[in-house]
Amino acid sequence: MAVDLDAIRKRLAELSGQRFSIQLWKPGIGEHRVRALPWKNPKDGMPLEERWLYYIGKERAFLAPNQFGKPDPVHDLTRKLYSTGDPKDRELAKMLKPSLKVHIPVIVRGEESKGVQVWSFTKGIYTRLLSFFNDEDTVAWMDPYEGNDLKVTIQPSGKMFNGKPTNDTIVDTRKSSKLHESDDQIKKWLESVPTEINSLYPEKSEREIESILNGWLLSDPKSDGDGRNDKSADALTQLTDEIKGSSSDDEKKSKKVAKKVDVDVDAKPSSKKSLDDAFNDLMSEDD
Repeated sequence: MAVDLDAIRKRLAELSGQRFSIQLWKPGIGEHRVRALPWKNPKDGMPLEERWLYYIGKERAFLAPNQFGKPDPVHDLTRKLYSTGDPKDRELAKMLKPSLKVHIPVIVRGEESKGVQVWSFTKGIYTRLLSFFNDEDTVAWMDPYEGNDLKVTIQPSGKMFNGKPTNDTIVDTRKSSKLHESDDQIKKWLESVPTEINSLYPEKSEREIESILNGWLLSDPKSDGDGRNDKSADALTQLTDEIKGSSSDDEKKSKKVAKKVDVDVDAKPSSKKSLDDAFNDLMSEDD
């Protein structure tokens, strides 16, 4: 019987009240060299792990339940807002859509003593890494024996987001090489690749998500401090006023968000596209 050491360590940590640890690699300004490792059980044959996350107000990013086929009040509300055809509702829907985070195990050159770390990034870097599989010179870039190291360059973009400076990330491949001269070390690193990454992010229950949504919708968008633009804030203010004005009774205010925004999910938007096509366009737009 094959023994999964990572699963055993995780279970031991759970029984002792500890959180299973995953080392995240967060590269700073400058040039870095890393070697990507394959996940043990890639989903649907994809070499990198995708997760969709919600960022609502000041709440820490949490997993979107819809990606696992679970009830998801945020997804339901977003579809309802988008189905009205009202541009302000759709602007609000964009504010609620999940963001894609992609994860890959890496060995950071110069930090080999730390063992396997996990690098998480967004769509642009993901697209770049997937493109290497289409190049005959780098198609096997994740192979531990004949693959390629990656040169990751982080440099200031000169742009701001939410009042903070942002960086650009450039990723290139280096010549083919072995992960490590020792086969035993390679085996050790491959065995220590985490078996799952959901522990990086909290999972919220349906009720918890409804509470987060209600609090966000009923808050003052101009004092929320999450960097919403004026157009989005106006849309949220209008919806908030409608919710607050619908009743002065606190009990009614605490009803589920899905009941507060009373629109037909199956209603067709004003455009010629079907709701599903239009909604998929919304979800595929760059953040």
